Amino acid sequence: MSESNAEAVVSAVASATEAATEVAAGGWRRATGIAGVAIGVVAAGAAAGVAIERLTVGRGMRQKARLALDSAGPYGGLRGNPGKAYADDGTELYYEVDDVEPEAESALTRRRRRLFGRKAPAPVTVVFSHGYCLNQDSWHFQRAALRGVVRTVHWDQRSHGRSGRGVSQVRDGRPVTIEDLGRDLKAVIDAAVPEGPIVLVGHSMGGMTMMALADAFPDLVRERVVGVALVGTSSGRLGEVNFGLPVAGVNAVRRVLPGVLKALGQRADLVEKGRRATADLFAGIIKRYSFASRDVDPAVARFAERMIESTPIDVVAEYYPAFNDHDKTAALAHFAGLPVLVLAGVRDLVTPSEHSEAVADLLPDAELVLVPDAGHLVMLEHPELVTDRLADLLARAGAVPAAATVDGYGSTSSTAGPG
Repeated sequence: MSESNAEAVVSAVASATEAATEVAAGGWRRATGIAGVAIGVVAAGAAAGVAIERLTVGRGMRQKARLALDSAGPYGGLRGNPGKAYADDGTELYYEVDDVEPEAESALTRRRRRLFGRKAPAPVTVVFSHGYCLNQDSWHFQRAALRGVVRTVHWDQRSHGRSGRGVSQVRDGRPVTIEDLGRDLKAVIDAAVPEGPIVLVGHSMGGMTMMALADAFPDLVRERVVGVALVGTSSGRLGEVNFGLPVAGVNAVRRVLPGVLKALGQRADLVEKGRRATADLFAGIIKRYSFASRDVDPAVARFAERMIESTPIDVVAEYYPAFNDHDKTAALAHFAGLPVLVLAGVRDLVTPSEHSEAVADLLPDAELVLVPDAGHLVMLEHPELVTDRLADLLARAGAVPAAATVDGYGSTSSTAGPG
């Protein structure tokens, strides 16, 4: 980094920390100051770009651009038939179902009769699980492309999207575990897919959720799962990820971040004010850790930013410990012998592609796809490629005919009706 960029980083980080600490005083000021330091380390590369942008684009103009993208962007507007499931602790889990269109169902039924005899089995359902700080809309492009072709279920993980706040977290103050999420997924399957074969698709934390499901309910996987897609995820050792930072920076963040997040989560209202005050800086951080391409559609980048910034800081804090504890390497054995897609962005700084390679090594029959110019949100950054490989998996799993037409983008209309 050049000297001028380094100065820009220092200035941007200082501004962010100052804005955050102005919202309160006393012990809270100290906690937020520590947060500023931790965030500053993580934000270094992004902050330089934001600081430079401030020299050429006024704050008011940037705010107007965000509002314009929010009003015009078609992403995240697809809706299906809503439903609710309930977790073990009573947490309300929201899901939506997109059903197969009659014409496609007729073709699929004829194919199933050829494969299975006179009586056609229940249709395959594809269940999508999203990642940390996202929601079901993160699968927008894949949902649009598969809409009407195959039955799909999209759900929001606890405390994300339209699902309710985690009861155990609010009532008992207990952090979330990946095991909780596996049981949550089982509850959604019981409610939305009580019978028939299933293809499981998960991104990042969603993939970990699928591993936890397999670990806790191996009979379900053996009897009903016919295909698996693991996108930008990991089976463990996430505590070793360096997020593209130098060793000293990573160690500093790891030392302070758990305590900082806990402190921030206890003053969520004040933190949200600080996040709004430093929106430009956080937009830069989100873009850096979500995408690798320089020419990402601004509407897509803003769409991702909206999902992430809508996750309250106390939810961020509740989930964070789960990733260091996550180890589901042994659970991958339950996916052996199934059609499996393992896909990752080569430039993913959150769950590096080496983690996907490690998963594929344990599932030697899996298809491993590494996307060169892609970051963590590869399904938004390179939607056609991800949809193409997913469509191939669905064909191998018998979910769609091999000759089925699956448009890479599908309709992105925000006025699309229920599936």
